[in-house]
Amino acid sequence: MTTDTPHDVEDFFAGSPEGLSIHGAVEEAIRDLGDDIAVRVTKSQIAFRRRTGFAYVWRPGMYVRSDVPAVLSIALRHRVDSARFKEVAHPSPHVWMHHLEMRARADVDAEVRRWLGEAYDAAG
Repeated sequence: MTTDTPHDVEDFFAGSPEGLSIHGAVEEAIRDLGDDIAVRVTKSQIAFRRRTGFAYVWRPGMYVRSDVPAVLSIALRHRVDSARFKEVAHPSPHVWMHHLEMRARADVDAEVRRWLGEAYDAAG
């Protein structure tokens, strides 16, 4: 039996060294927040969880024509207005999903780290 689910992060970003590098920067930022984080690689995304999921990295090119190596989706309990977000969705009463197009490791800056910290705290 074969499966299309990637086995690890490297499989998920096969053919996208930029995406893999961005994921590495996101994971570093998240690991700086604490060690109680579970990482789950699925066919569609890499999820970071505590009690609930709070950050997700995925490849938009898997779904639509895009030159963006990775998207970081951050789950917050309120809407944050920033020109950096490509889209903000409200999938449930207590979750606002903020989608950031990530083009380089440097995009994981102090502002993104602050949003990740808020999401991490809320997921605990």
